[in-house]
Amino acid sequence: MRGHARHITAVCGHVLLLAFGATALFPLLLVLVNSFKDSSAVTANPLSLPTGLNFENFRQAWSYGHFQRGFINSFILTFTAVLVVLVCSSLAGYVLAGKKIRIWPAVMIYFMVSMTVPIQLFLFPLYFGFSRLHLLGNVAAVGVVIAAINMPLAVFLMRTFFLKVPKEVEEAALVDGANTFQLLRSVILPVVSPGLVTVATIVGLMAWNEFLITSTFLQGDSSMTATLGYLSMNGTFSTNQGVMMAGAVILVGPIIVIFVMLQRYFVDGFVSGSVKG
Repeated sequence: MRGHARHITAVCGHVLLLAFGATALFPLLLVLVNSFKDSSAVTANPLSLPTGLNFENFRQAWSYGHFQRGFINSFILTFTAVLVVLVCSSLAGYVLAGKKIRIWPAVMIYFMVSMTVPIQLFLFPLYFGFSRLHLLGNVAAVGVVIAAINMPLAVFLMRTFFLKVPKEVEEAALVDGANTFQLLRSVILPVVSPGLVTVATIVGLMAWNEFLITSTFLQGDSSMTATLGYLSMNGTFSTNQGVMMAGAVILVGPIIVIFVMLQRYFVDGFVSGSVKG
């Protein structure tokens, strides 16, 4: 009877997960299907299948959305944010996990409080500083701002992963004559690599989809990201749903591909980092 009850519970759980998965995937599939149809067909029946693979919508979306330049700027923005976050959060997480400074509780409280402060409060002083430093339109500088916004969460996550590293591993490396840099590079960071992948994935997705910061500090076509390029199509193709759907596919396609490639490491990182906090 207990085995039968477990089987029923497992089946119900899988059915529930499949329902949630279908709910999440259906809108994406609907966007993909409608991206191959003209505007009249989308308006007439958005649930119908396309009569053929018409790539004209993608050509127009790529041209008018400035995606060629937008993808380059989005890559620079995302790469800068991820690099800054990984370097700073790994160092901060190592120090805070090992309690290597006396004021580590105050630092943790500071990061916790900073997570509750909305970024809108800092937009005006940041804009003033960017203007005085002539950094408006600088994609890499905006990437540093996005990295700072995501830093508290990244530090908390990396500290969790560092807490799982046995102290004996660090002590053995120090006894063998390794300095702090060698210890981090060759011993500690390979152990917490799932955490690095998890943090990089989270920050990368946030940086790629960022709108408020990029629309405030990135001005002009030369600094337009893929997200801003897609939103700039609203004025021209607001009534052409087929082109807008194609632009959405171009925008989210790379994110889906990268996430599918890294999902195993992403899930493993969350599972391994959720045991000890």
